[in-house]
Amino acid sequence: MSVTTGELERKLWKAADILRGQIDAADYKNYIFSMLFLKRLSDRFDEEVQKAVAGGVARAVAENDADEHEFFVPKEFRWQALVSASMNLGEVLNRASIEIEAANTPRLDGILKATNWNDDSKLGSPASRERIIRSLLVHFSDLNLRDDNLDGREVLGDAYEYLINQFADDAGKKGGEFYTPRSVVTLLVELLKPQEKMRICDPTVGSGGMLIYSARYVKEHGGNQTNLVLHGQERNLGTLGICKMNMLLHGLRSARIEPGDTIAEPQLMDSQGRLLSYDRVIANPPFSLKEWGYEFAPNDPHHRFDRFGAIPPRTKGDLAFLQHMIATTNATGMVGVVMPHGILFRGGAEGTIRQGIIGADLFEAIIGLAPNIFYGASIPVAICVVNRAKGPERAGKVLFVDAAQEGYFRPGKAQNYLDLDHIEKIVAAYEAFEDVPAFAHVADLAEIEANDYNLNISRYVAPMVEDESVNIAEVLARLREAERERDEAAKRMDELLAELGYAR
Repeated sequence: MSVTTGELERKLWKAADILRGQIDAADYKNYIFSMLFLKRLSDRFDEEVQKAVAGGVARAVAENDADEHEFFVPKEFRWQALVSASMNLGEVLNRASIEIEAANTPRLDGILKATNWNDDSKLGSPASRERIIRSLLVHFSDLNLRDDNLDGREVLGDAYEYLINQFADDAGKKGGEFYTPRSVVTLLVELLKPQEKMRICDPTVGSGGMLIYSARYVKEHGGNQTNLVLHGQERNLGTLGICKMNMLLHGLRSARIEPGDTIAEPQLMDSQGRLLSYDRVIANPPFSLKEWGYEFAPNDPHHRFDRFGAIPPRTKGDLAFLQHMIATTNATGMVGVVMPHGILFRGGAEGTIRQGIIGADLFEAIIGLAPNIFYGASIPVAICVVNRAKGPERAGKVLFVDAAQEGYFRPGKAQNYLDLDHIEKIVAAYEAFEDVPAFAHVADLAEIEANDYNLNISRYVAPMVEDESVNIAEVLARLREAERERDEAAKRMDELLAELGYAR
């Protein structure tokens, strides 16, 4: 009987029980999935041997000829050999990781070696390490991960997402640096509507969810997900290995995931050293990153920061990532990106850049989400949709959507949630592109200019006031004045920081 996602999730949970109390929960996913991946590679290799022999290939050839296999596993590092090892298990697994990667370079580069099975700081004393590794080997030995025993190849990928969700960091914050709630990923993908044959990039790819859900969207809408170009870049090498593994487990074997800092060291370039361009660029960059690469921006050979009149502040990298994304979007492409609300109203260099993007008529929608949607980040965020080829009915206009109010998220005790019906409401508003009282407003560029290029959603979408005795015009006037005072204070703070040499 095929193993199901539910069964595999229970297996993973019990594997976490083996590690619980021994290592940080932040490291669960690395060790569990490295072990699972070794088992998957070995089981798939054995299955290919069996099929080759059944087809008339000599067993010696089937077991030793790399051409007979999608991924070749050297004999001394196949699962049975690992289980049979009697001592120095950490060294055995590290050696297996190195040799299997070497036998399958470049496709497996950085996937297995990223996990150090001999790490005393994480796995404890040699005796503790031996016990943990032995327990994991035994635990996974009865799991059959051959293709013919999986209920669809995505069962492994789905289980992978489950583990990232459950144990992305030991504080329960789910690793906000690289983990985006899947509801937000779904919303972004539904807004961008990727199609077969498109080129899609996530420049801060993390564990790869944006690319995976884009491919899944194409498949669910009748397209061939293998007929996509999927690219990403990730500077955290541990997360990079996780992302590559995630792509393989989801059957996205041609995805190109590069290491390095997207701003300082962009790697996704053509043979002439020019940045590649894409039909869809989708991302959740780190919020207000302080060390984003300011020192590289003035002499950027790709001119990503020349177009909109200023370089982002030294200590806030949000608009640096947005400028990179716009620079790598082709003439008919779209960007979907998660941003903190500050980029909508902050002055100084950010105000100049924002005005430049508005003047180029690139913003298509600004969608505000509720606070506490993201793990470990209580601040409210906005999804910015940039479209370099707006239709005539949307040219010169920006849609503002306030989805941070009751009815557009599900409140929780420590975290709020976007459910499918909330996503559907937001996407419907984006597609309709029309005014909805207290929820959505279409502003033309003249209205935005009258607001000093401030994109704060509350300036365009007024809340519903139930008490008819309230003078709405008076309330809005007070709100505008309060916002003006706040913006002036922020501008003055930026100026003072600039004087002190801390910002521009």
